Amino acid sequence: MWQLDDQSLESRLLIGSALYPSPSIMQDAIRASGAGVVTLSLRRQNPGAGGGNDFWALLRELDLHLLPNTAGCHSVKEAITTAQMARELFDTRWIKLEVIGDEYNLQPDPFGLLDATRELISQGFEVLPYCTDDLVLCEKLVDAGCRILMPWGAPIGTGKGLINPYALNTLRQRMPDITLIVDAGIGAPSHAAQALEMGYDGVLLNTAVAQASDPVAMATAFKHAVSAGRLAYEAGVMPARDMAQPSTPVLGTPFWKP
Repeated sequence: MWQLDDQSLESRLLIGSALYPSPSIMQDAIRASGAGVVTLSLRRQNPGAGGGNDFWALLRELDLHLLPNTAGCHSVKEAITTAQMARELFDTRWIKLEVIGDEYNLQPDPFGLLDATRELISQGFEVLPYCTDDLVLCEKLVDAGCRILMPWGAPIGTGKGLINPYALNTLRQRMPDITLIVDAGIGAPSHAAQALEMGYDGVLLNTAVAQASDPVAMATAFKHAVSAGRLAYEAGVMPARDMAQPSTPVLGTPFWKP
């Protein structure tokens, strides 16, 4: 078990609800993942407009913690308004805050993100900001009141994995008391395991499962990868070395010689 804000969770995998081939496959994949938290976008499907009612009903059937996000927001005002609507609709103070600054790689706007974070925290939200792996930005987000950060592994939907392990490891070493969840860029179960081996508290992913040839099987693979990565971290991964070191010590006379 681990703590995400005030909730105790078994799985360190958080999963998204978009891009699946069908609603039934979405449900089956999310169940197979073992995730205790599912993210959803208010801007992509608005339950208040009627068209998204069936979708929200499917998510409610899963009986998981909902983490609404502000995906698609490009300004502070948009993000704050979307967060306020999400709180009213889903009765949660959690918000995965996204303020996109560039359309090409969907990199978050660090200045807008920080401004929106300060305002939403003042309104009582538990802000989980989607950010880059920039140490200074992350420190300022923590100074603003964030207890959970979600740095990217790579740009959203690229599947490139952890493109800057040094920066991510630096965040983990410098912020031992902050909950860190790799968000975006995870493409394979090995990427998720790598993040957990580094000591990250969890990973959030969507496309890697939803766009797999078999989303349910891939969700299962990620479930095991996250568990394996965390177990490896707790067991203590051996340090990398520049020089070879024999695994079998040589002592005295070889056994085949008299």
